Amino acid sequence: MSRAFLGLPSRRDKGFPAAAHHALADPQLRRNLRKATTTIREKRTRAVGELPDWEELREAGRAIKERTLRHLDSHLEQLERAVIERGGHVHWARDATEACQLVTDLVRATGETEVVKVKSMATDEIKLNEFLADNEITAYETDLAELIVQLGHDTQSHILVPAIHKNRSEIREIFLREMPSTPEGMSDDPVELAMAARQHLRKKFLSAKVGISGANFAVAETGTLAVVESEGNGRMCLTLPETLISVVGIEKVVPTWADLEVFLQLLPRSSTAERMNPYTSLWSGVTPGDGPQEFHLILLDNGRTKVLQDEISRQTLGCIRCSACLNVCPVYERTGGQSYNSVYPGPIGAILTPAMKGVENAPTLPYASSLCGACYDVCPVKINIPEVLVHLRAEVVDQKRERRVPTPEAAAMKAMAWVFESPQRLERAQQAARRGSGIFARDGVIGRIPGPLHGWTDSRDAPAMPAETFRDWWRRTR
Repeated sequence: MSRAFLGLPSRRDKGFPAAAHHALADPQLRRNLRKATTTIREKRTRAVGELPDWEELREAGRAIKERTLRHLDSHLEQLERAVIERGGHVHWARDATEACQLVTDLVRATGETEVVKVKSMATDEIKLNEFLADNEITAYETDLAELIVQLGHDTQSHILVPAIHKNRSEIREIFLREMPSTPEGMSDDPVELAMAARQHLRKKFLSAKVGISGANFAVAETGTLAVVESEGNGRMCLTLPETLISVVGIEKVVPTWADLEVFLQLLPRSSTAERMNPYTSLWSGVTPGDGPQEFHLILLDNGRTKVLQDEISRQTLGCIRCSACLNVCPVYERTGGQSYNSVYPGPIGAILTPAMKGVENAPTLPYASSLCGACYDVCPVKINIPEVLVHLRAEVVDQKRERRVPTPEAAAMKAMAWVFESPQRLERAQQAARRGSGIFARDGVIGRIPGPLHGWTDSRDAPAMPAETFRDWWRRTR
């Protein structure tokens, strides 16, 4: 199995810094991101400001998630029983390979070779579309942004708006090139683009016998799954096919309907800045003569139980995928989501990906942050993202310590520790630095330094060393 299929970076992948450097060289990308995130951010602020008890709702959401994760095994077993009692089937998948194989086998059992999909982060996480294609099954994305990404042979760059890095003109070119039904004279007006996509998708909705979805929430007490969306494509996928397969992360369970009420207030205002989602679809197992007559729920682990064992990273599993943290992050706004090399970009991706896959497979992501804390301030379930980032950075450093051959950074830190252990060594180092800095100082500022330190001085100036140290001044005046 390839590292790419498993969602791991290639061994030659230089991680976030190299990808971000490439993204920063694209001015159109930065303009697209700045315009989109600013608009979403402003709308969210207004929507949240309408609720006088917003902070109480956030605290309630955090408490429900924390309590649920402490007893996750019991809630999952209750969910399984409830789904089976209502005519559904439940499958458990330890990793991406098991989940993809389960879906493939279930689709093959129907005799179909085409499926329609609701937007799903879980299926993107396990790279389901690619696995199905390798097994001669075609998956059609029906969410407009996911459709744009799929037709453009691209990757997602945002949790809520996967094609946020594309502008209207770029989308028009994709539709004209990839959708035969698109009128040749179509403009880049949003209404015309949406109508072209609707015409393309309507045939798929009416002919597909198998639908695939994720779920925003799964209510343990009744076996009810919930999908919230804004376009109506999800409702079509969830009701028209004869067979429905839902791939759901184990952390999506909530104990009761009363708990679900809290999240149905938090999620829409934090994500789309709406008071409620236009389409909220709820289903419990199978209802004879109404909707899909065969329902399969695949509960996905894929590293989640590993995160559950970590007291600090555990809060990451409380994420409800609203994307509010992306829209306020200064790093995301400048580099875009594709720089994270993960289906989960932005601040939440910087902690969720290394937590689930291991920091050794994403060692640069915990550093993809300025630690400004804006993500924590807007998170509707109060995930302390800066705390988790620092925790994961410590894990990265600990792993480097275990290497037989230390990294240049580790060697430099060890040398610095040796210098700081002795006042005499520190003083001699300061004297040497003062003499050496004179070579590079101009007008009281040290400019670019050649060699290993150029990465620091390429992007910032440092003041020149003073002619006299504090120790020298103290001895001279005292």
